[in-house]
Amino acid sequence: MSNNTVKAVIARSKGAPVETVNIVIPEPGANDVIVKVQACGVCHTDLAYRDGDIEDAFPFLLGHEAAGVVERVGSAVTHVAEGDFVILNWRAVCGECRACKKGEPKYCFNTHNASAKMYLAEDDKDAGAELTPALGIGSFAEKTLVHEGQCTKVDPEEDPAAAGLLGCGIMAGLGAAVNTAEIQLGESVSVFGCGGVGTAAIAGAKLAGAAKIIAVDIDEAKLETAREFGATDVVNSKDMSEDEVIEAVRQLTGGFGTDVSIDAVGIQPTWRQAFYSRDHAGRMVMVGVPNLTDHVDIPAIDLYGRGGSIKPAWYGDCLPERDFPAYVALHRNGQFPLDKFVSERISLDEVEDSFATMKSGKVLRSVVEFA
Repeated sequence: MSNNTVKAVIARSKGAPVETVNIVIPEPGANDVIVKVQACGVCHTDLAYRDGDIEDAFPFLLGHEAAGVVERVGSAVTHVAEGDFVILNWRAVCGECRACKKGEPKYCFNTHNASAKMYLAEDDKDAGAELTPALGIGSFAEKTLVHEGQCTKVDPEEDPAAAGLLGCGIMAGLGAAVNTAEIQLGESVSVFGCGGVGTAAIAGAKLAGAAKIIAVDIDEAKLETAREFGATDVVNSKDMSEDEVIEAVRQLTGGFGTDVSIDAVGIQPTWRQAFYSRDHAGRMVMVGVPNLTDHVDIPAIDLYGRGGSIKPAWYGDCLPERDFPAYVALHRNGQFPLDKFVSERISLDEVEDSFATMKSGKVLRSVVEFA
C-alpha cells in the first residue's frame, strides 16, 4: 500500500454491518490537512449513518469524535502546522455567512470541509467510489483528510482517547448545560437520559454550579454513573408513567420543578417530561437528536402558558477554538473528569461490535485506538 492508502471503517449500504477496508487519502488541497488519527469515539450518530437515518449518500466513511496529529498541510494552511496535536470538529466556521456576520458563529451555515473526497482503494469491489465522511470528518481511519478549520489545536499531553470525545457527544452534553441552558450558580437542573450526552450534561451542570441535579433514566446502572458525575438525586422512570416522572421531579424541587430541564434522548416521552417538569418560566434544552419521523404533541395553551424558553442545542452551541482547549485544560487540572467518559478502548475491527455494546447501554463511550 502507498502512504496514502489506509485502513478505515465504512458503511457500504443501509443497515449492513460495517466493513474494514482500504481507502485512499487524496493529496491535500490548499486549505486541507491530512491528520494521522490516534483515537476516535464511537458515537450514536455513526450508527445512524450506518442505518440510513441521516442521509442516503452511501458509502459512508464513519467516525467523527477524533484526535490525532497533523501529518501534512496544504500550500495555504496557516491555522495548524505539521506535528500539531488536534481535536477534529465539524463546525469549522466560515466567518462570512449571515450567522457569522451577526456575531453568532455557533450557528454557522457554511462550515468548511475538505476540498476533495476520500475514496475506496483499487482492491475494493467498488474501487474508486467516493466516500461520504460522517459529519464531514470520517475518522474511523488511520488517516483522514479535513479542512484546516476542522482542526483545533490542544495540549499535546492530553490522552487522545479522552480528547477526541470533545469532538461531538461529550461537547454536545456539556455545551447544552453550560452554553445553551446557561445554568447559573445555585440553580436546579433535571436531565432526562443518562447516556454519554446526558451524563456530560450532568457533569456540565455540576461545573456550572448547579445546586440540585436530578438524573432521570430507566437503567439503574446509568443512574449510579450519573451520581458519580454530579447528580444529587435520581429518578428511575422504568415503571413510571409520564405524569409520575414529572411529579417525582417536582417533589424533589419543593413542588415547583427545575430551573432548567435537558432532554438528552430526543423522543416524545422524554421531551414532554422535560417540558412539564420545569418550573414556571423555566428553561428547557433539547440536545437528544430525534429521528426523521418523530413529532412532539402538546397543547398550544401549555406552550404559551408555561412561559420560559425551549431551545435545541446544536453541538452544545460550542465554539471549538474556545471550548476544546478550555475543557482539555480543565481536565488536565483535575477540574473536569473527561477521561471517565472512556468506558473501553477497542480496535478498528471492533466497531460493529461496539454498536451492540452501545445499544445495551453498558458504556458511555467505546473508543477506537490506533497504534
